[in-house]
Parts: sequence; C-alpha cells; structure tokens
Amino acid sequence: MNKTEAVRAVIEAAPREPIVFTTGYSCRIAKHVADRPNHFYMTGSMGLAASIATGLALAGRMHAVAVDGDGSLLMNPGCLITAGMTADLPLVHVLLDDGAYASTGGQDTPSARADFVAWAKACGYASATRTRDPVELALLLRRALATPAPSFIHCPLADEDERVPPRVDLELAGHFRRFSRHVATL
Repeated sequence: MNKTEAVRAVIEAAPREPIVFTTGYSCRIAKHVADRPNHFYMTGSMGLAASIATGLALAGRMHAVAVDGDGSLLMNPGCLITAGMTADLPLVHVLLDDGAYASTGGQDTPSARADFVAWAKACGYASATRTRDPVELALLLRRALATPAPSFIHCPLADEDERVPPRVDLELAGHFRRFSRHVATL
C-alpha cells in the first residue's frame, strides 16, 4: 500500500466524520483525492493531528479520525497517552508509516525500531492493529467507527507513491469556517 491508497481508503470509509490530516503529504493527497468539508488539512503543526482529533472527539462526543505520520507521531507520542486514557473516546488514529519525514526532505525516521501497536495498547487504546492493505484498512476503520473507544491502526507503507499534489492552497480562515460548519452539523 502507498500513501495515496491509504488516504483514499480512509476518505471512503469515513465520508462524514471529521478527519484531521497531518501536515505534509497526507493533507496534500487528501485534498487532491477528495476535497470535502469534513477534512481538516493541517499546515505547519507537525505532531498535532492526533491531539486535534482527540479534542474534537472529546468536545463533540463524535467520532473523529486522525491521519498521522510516523515522523509526526514520533514528535508527539504523548497524544497516545491522552487518547488512550479515555476509555469511551470515539477516536480512530490511523498511522501512515513510510519511515521518513517525507515532506521535509525524506530524512529517515526511527519508526522501524518502534512498535506503534504495542505503544497504543500500552497507552489504553481499546484496539490496536496493523495492516498493509487498503481494503483491510477501510474495513478496520469502519469497524472502529462503530465502537465508542479509541482505536489505532498502523499502516506500514512499502509501495512507491504517485506524484505528490501541490500544497494546500485553501485560504486558512475559509478552510476553518468550512470545517467548523461541518462539525456543527454532527
């Protein structure tokens, strides 16, 4: 599975739930695949996708999805503890792990030495799984969205990605208003 296939699987499996895409390539790919009001494209906030999605889930008691990257999660692993300590938190934390800080120059991350599934379980996530298949990712995500408990899905990415789309050009204030209007309807 590559990053585009994974992002597409998340978008198809969560058509209305708020989805927070981490800064960098994930948000650029998501905007290119399907620009929707339920998508929050982070810009300049690496390490905070799961924190923002956790806040949404806590505030609205609605399912929220965080699409995180390995470099981003390694910058802020404390978000796992925060999410895992709330047993009824309706959060699905999807980790796209390509082993690199892809959008900042492709520097390697130490993700191959980290057992992210074990981290999530140790922090209290109700379920923590791993998949390398986009069809299984969509199935696991739909299953997690049916459960009011924090879930973690680790997606090691091995396949080459398509050409990465350009940066998110949406005016930030307008983007915030569009996303806020969507969240208010849930």
